[in-house]
Amino acid sequence: MKQINPVALRLSRRLQVHMVVGGAAVGLGAGVVVGLFRLALNLADGTMRSVTAAATGNPLAVAGWVAVMAVLWAAVTALVRWAPTSSGSGIPQIEADALGRLQIPWARTMAAKFSEGVLCAMGGLSLGREGPSVMLGGLCGTAVARAAGSTEGERRLLVTCGSGAGMAAAFQAPLTGVMFAVEEVHKSFSAPLVIGTMSSAVAAVYVVNQFLGTGPLIPIGFARDLPHVTYGIVMLQGLFLGLLGACHNRGMFLGTRLYGRIRRHAPGTRYAVPFALAAVGAFTVPELLGGGDAILGLLKHVSSRPTLAIAGLLLGKYLLTDASASSGTPGGTLYPLVAMGALAGALFGRGAVAVFAMDPAYVNNFMLLGIAGLFAGVIHAPVTGCLLVFELTGSFSALLSLSLVSLVAYVVANLTKTEGYYEHLLQPLVGARCDCGSPVHGRSVLTEAVCVAFGSPAEGRRLADLPLPAGCVAAVVERCGRRVVPTADLTLEAADQVLFVMDSDLAPELHDRIRDLLRGTGEPAPPDAGPTGGPGGDAG
Repeated sequence: MKQINPVALRLSRRLQVHMVVGGAAVGLGAGVVVGLFRLALNLADGTMRSVTAAATGNPLAVAGWVAVMAVLWAAVTALVRWAPTSSGSGIPQIEADALGRLQIPWARTMAAKFSEGVLCAMGGLSLGREGPSVMLGGLCGTAVARAAGSTEGERRLLVTCGSGAGMAAAFQAPLTGVMFAVEEVHKSFSAPLVIGTMSSAVAAVYVVNQFLGTGPLIPIGFARDLPHVTYGIVMLQGLFLGLLGACHNRGMFLGTRLYGRIRRHAPGTRYAVPFALAAVGAFTVPELLGGGDAILGLLKHVSSRPTLAIAGLLLGKYLLTDASASSGTPGGTLYPLVAMGALAGALFGRGAVAVFAMDPAYVNNFMLLGIAGLFAGVIHAPVTGCLLVFELTGSFSALLSLSLVSLVAYVVANLTKTEGYYEHLLQPLVGARCDCGSPVHGRSVLTEAVCVAFGSPAEGRRLADLPLPAGCVAAVVERCGRRVVPTADLTLEAADQVLFVMDSDLAPELHDRIRDLLRGTGEPAPPDAGPTGGPGGDAG
């Protein structure tokens, strides 16, 4: 049995302590920024609704609002051209930054993202706050890393912590923030990552609570626990939500392709579509505007809403969200997804009451299960969706049904061979090619970084001479905090960090073989700290 390297153990413990302090600093910054951002969004949304309500029925006032929308559209377009990395949700950009595949100018992007979010909220676009919040939190991680003189690997780890803090601050749900950072952004587990993100998320939520209080974000609660004999119906709901999630993503991807055909004077010409639709919606169906607070407020009294009206709201919310998000307009999609999940759950609950003669009070339960299940089907992050609803409701007894509907929806969505929403958006940002390795066929994944150990078979050898397994390509090499182009003639040195792209179906086996090749059979290597943002899965 191998001996534990005391140096590696000491480094791992020191890093964990460092991440608690650094994570807390990032969380405090993210809490302030996201707290102010949410206050500004609330003010913008309230102003939009009061102005449009007063203008309804007055042609001159309506024309004035259309002129205001034109100004908002022009301002958002100018900001995106000034800071291109601020477009869209912000989550794929932060994921790419944490992987070392995208350099984001943090100060400019933060200013632009904050302003764009407020302007889009003023316009009533069907976009959420969580995508920009995740990006703002991740940029706080870069700011703290730059101020502290951290290494590039530490910076990426702090970016991941900041993204989790931003998610936590958006929903005031710290566990959701931690799991989102691990499950969606970093896509791997390590002790320093979890500890740092937990410290960051707790600090961020504490600060946001001072801005906004601690009241529930969703005005819907579980009626009472579903009887276990009805869990077959919960599984049916998971099937329904998994298929709905796959349809959601395919429609979003189609929207992105259609907008991609609009190249003349882009992105302004693309952004004109959602702004025009929002201007019309403000005087026809104002409930569809914004992230989804209006819809959740209506569902608080779901028993008084006709089933056909709920179906219409679901379809309208999806179409307006697709038109807004697929265009690349700055803003998130998760909060609209929460509203759509509640609407889908209400529809399924009405059906369950009619077909299975269930108590109508259980429709509330199905609405909350709908949020978790649709989140799992769309984002492919079932644990995060389950934790989100749990934290927003505080119901321990509902965890079993939440877990069941999330898992079934996740499996069904995967069986349709539909990509996760953010995975699809991330691919163009990390799709750089390299000539050092064999082609990767089918779906590919990025692995955690592997450190070249002293005395390993890989040390001192060219990448072209390494017996890399088929279906594996070296994508990024980091040396002394700097990225090196992984050409075939690059000679690996001890402590180099190598990130690989490989076939997703063979990833576990290929990753084990690569670790054996780069780490060798001698002394255990120091903790990884590579392009994914810090220690690998063995750290700590």
